[in-house]
Amino acid sequence: MKILIKNLLILLVITGAVFSSCSRRSSVKDNIIDFDLDSIIKRGKLIVVTDFNSTSYFIYRGEPMGFNYELLKSFSDHIGLDLEIYTENHIDRAFEKLNIGEADLLAMGLTINSTRKNDIQFSEPIALTRQVLVQRKPQYWHSMTRDMIDSKLIRDQLDLGNKSVYVQKGSSHVERLIALSNEIGEKINIIEVPYEAEQLIENVAKKEIDYAVCDENVGIVNATYYSEIDINTPLSFQQNIAWAVRKEHSAKLLEELNGWIRAYKTTRSYALLYAKYFKNSRSSIIVRSDSYAINTGKVSQWDDLIKVASQSIQWDWRLLASLICQESGFRPDVESWTGAYGLMQIMPGTGQLLGIDITSSPENNIKAGIKYLHDLQSMFKNKIPDEEERIRFVLASYNAGPGHILDAMKLAEKNGKDPGKWDDNVAVWLLKKSDPLYYNDPVVKSGYFKGVESVNFVAEILDRYAHYKNIIPADSLAN
Repeated sequence: MKILIKNLLILLVITGAVFSSCSRRSSVKDNIIDFDLDSIIKRGKLIVVTDFNSTSYFIYRGEPMGFNYELLKSFSDHIGLDLEIYTENHIDRAFEKLNIGEADLLAMGLTINSTRKNDIQFSEPIALTRQVLVQRKPQYWHSMTRDMIDSKLIRDQLDLGNKSVYVQKGSSHVERLIALSNEIGEKINIIEVPYEAEQLIENVAKKEIDYAVCDENVGIVNATYYSEIDINTPLSFQQNIAWAVRKEHSAKLLEELNGWIRAYKTTRSYALLYAKYFKNSRSSIIVRSDSYAINTGKVSQWDDLIKVASQSIQWDWRLLASLICQESGFRPDVESWTGAYGLMQIMPGTGQLLGIDITSSPENNIKAGIKYLHDLQSMFKNKIPDEEERIRFVLASYNAGPGHILDAMKLAEKNGKDPGKWDDNVAVWLLKKSDPLYYNDPVVKSGYFKGVESVNFVAEILDRYAHYKNIIPADSLAN
């Protein structure tokens, strides 16, 4: 009897867990169903998944760049929302994030085809390209004529029979090669790998593999810095490239997105943007630069100093790097019109109070900035218990001086807002300090202040920091 009761209890627990799990999945699904453009606007931000590479999204000289990134910025500005980006270079995982509701939009160069239409809704096309074979030019190709080079390369798709061709797993290139294999009546050994076309192009250039497939617009960019690769053998007709939303219950978002794409593609801005990333001879300079973070893991030449310095205030070094980028663009000898100097834009008087010659070296300039940040953190430690929230107040104080931030906290509290929250609370009252109605309030000690620069200062540093986290590993350091 005891055994029977025990088994019944186990069954009840398992059954309850199953029903609970089903209930949770149903709840998630219901939330996704209800989450169209109206809900996104209410939330205040557009959440997007994109991939990172030399054309879509990357960090160069400390700033985010990329064709999809700049398009996303334009679209999010158009609908008046903040932009939150997550990166995923595995297509299957990107589709999953979209379909389970972790993202509103998939902003990748997706080839429109009938198979994918079963799982997602495509936007209006954002570009046009075709699939091409990536292969290596023959040895001594520099001294050959075009005809001689062509004679040693695959120029006829029929010659792909019995060849091994590498493609990104989950990409439309797989489907095209399967169809091509059927068309030519010979087997093509299709090898799917979990990384994207740019890595495959590099592998061909390094003689690790012989053949791969990529989109022609991506191949053209990569050919500028891998002169030994050839991308002149087409494997498909011209194909539309688009973004995607969930298959169901994204009608309003898709309508807004499509209307914007149709209008934007007629503008000069779009033509210049496309040329910037797909027809730019400087692409090779960018990718080979130490400032191209995807390859180097570096934000600047000062990363070693920044990482060591950040440890003393227990900051992620990428956050400190974003602050320095905001202040000086990583220029060690820049001086502002107010006299602030160096990487961290320290005022000479502040340097003297700290006992540091801020002009003697970049290391000393950072040292002074870190000491000031440490003092600010100590000032706000008890006032702002939440660490992430406290960073906003420290950053604002670094720009405005702590007196104006303390004033804004007092104004917020006096007017029923939370003095320990930045967004929609203290930031609002810092902006009001340019109004005599508020800077003459008895709780205000530091007088007039135009707070818009400081509010933007905080937002821009944290936004750039988010981009750094998307692409640069936390433990990345220059070698």
